[in-house]
Amino acid sequence: MSLIEQLTDYINAAFSGLWVQTFEPDEAEKELVEHGQQAGWTVAIWDIARGLRLPTGTGVAAPEVADPISLLRGLPALAPASAASAGADMGTTLILLPNFHRYLNSAEVVQVLAEQLKVGKQHRTFVVVLSPIVQLPLELEKRFVFIDHALPNREQLGTIAREILSDAPDSLPTGPGWQALLDAACGLTREEAEGAFALSLARHDALRPESVWELKAQSLRKQNLLTLHRGRENFSALGGMSALKVFCQRALQPGRSVKARGALLLSPPGCGKSAFCRSLGNEVGRPVLTLDIGALLGGLVGETERNVRQALQIADAMSPCILFVDELEKGLSGVGGAGDSGVSTRLFGTLLSWLADHESDVFFIGTANDISRLPSEFTRAERLDGVFFLDLPGAPERHTIWQLYRRQYDIPANQPIPVDTDWTGAEIKSCCRLSALLDMPLSEAATNVVPVAHTASESLAKLREWASGRCLSADRPGLYVHQAATEGPRRKVRRDSSLN
Repeated sequence: MSLIEQLTDYINAAFSGLWVQTFEPDEAEKELVEHGQQAGWTVAIWDIARGLRLPTGTGVAAPEVADPISLLRGLPALAPASAASAGADMGTTLILLPNFHRYLNSAEVVQVLAEQLKVGKQHRTFVVVLSPIVQLPLELEKRFVFIDHALPNREQLGTIAREILSDAPDSLPTGPGWQALLDAACGLTREEAEGAFALSLARHDALRPESVWELKAQSLRKQNLLTLHRGRENFSALGGMSALKVFCQRALQPGRSVKARGALLLSPPGCGKSAFCRSLGNEVGRPVLTLDIGALLGGLVGETERNVRQALQIADAMSPCILFVDELEKGLSGVGGAGDSGVSTRLFGTLLSWLADHESDVFFIGTANDISRLPSEFTRAERLDGVFFLDLPGAPERHTIWQLYRRQYDIPANQPIPVDTDWTGAEIKSCCRLSALLDMPLSEAATNVVPVAHTASESLAKLREWASGRCLSADRPGLYVHQAATEGPRRKVRRDSSLN
């Protein structure tokens, strides 16, 4: 539902405290004023910089109000006079308070506001706070309802672009160029989109998505919730994982009526999970948003939950995109414990609900090294499309990886490959890099590489045993089946001793 639809329903139901969470208070204010005039409501606006204001055209002079307590105490007197002069139906009055959360650390303001919210139901006087965050004292938590002011959709972003080029409409991009421009602008506020379009015009004398992506990356970096990856990696630089590559490419084909949900990649460290996620965006033409769960944790009560909701809202607004979360089991290690007062559990619950219910075209892809530390609810059907196991690369995959890194580090083709049984792709890359760095043969550089299959053999065996028959194979179609799980006993012994 839109901001206006939600607000109208709450006003009709006489909810006197309304909190609009928005990063665009000016735009939200404009929408509310326009709708209030159409509905016959009286709308007043107050902030510390400009004082009390009434929209133009009402013919009513706003009294001078210097502080929030005087404003709140004067609400009952303001409502009837302004309603009568404006001819408002039933005397409905809205007082808009941009960034009013800054005053709610005062006990006097909280007490006066609580009293005015109580009597506002009878006087039909509604307090509407416009703020980028929800920050309420306990005394007021049950007296406010919360409304999200959505970021502009593609149609609204297109309108902004047309207004920027109103003097030269023929310069607007068309076809795929227009869609690429809107894809780049999705997730920006109206002001940010306008600035990005203006920057593109100043640099290129045309609207190009490159400048928009640059400003979007800066915007995400300032919020410290998501980072935008726009590298040049692709599948040609990744050996193996053929079944996983085909699955993701088919699931993320444009124009599909059924939207893909996501995948979980499970493997030992160094098998290419993170590299695959970063390469997937270029292969399917989608931006990759990296979500750092550790960055979501806040020191204030409710801050973590607010951060995760905000990050998921940004991802929804930027769809179609890929949301990448690395090492899930470490970020969710506190789920079910009491050490953090249940913060990790609530964060996990919000993420699970979003995975099951979101309708946006966001493909979630997570990685994990230890399935035993990941809550079992995460792999439930209809939250993800599949759980893939990436085993240590086989001989053909290792050969391909050697060729890739030989070319990258300019290692002569006549150098023999060292014994690489049970090596991961990361270990092959490390060997090639050391060879080029220290100017030594590959065989000598290999003595400095200790495979994870040797240092963590017990955990690797446990991981393979769990994945066998439960996960899809990343290398070949179908379920992953570990070879050791299919072997019979080494010796057949009969219980009758006379037959042995």
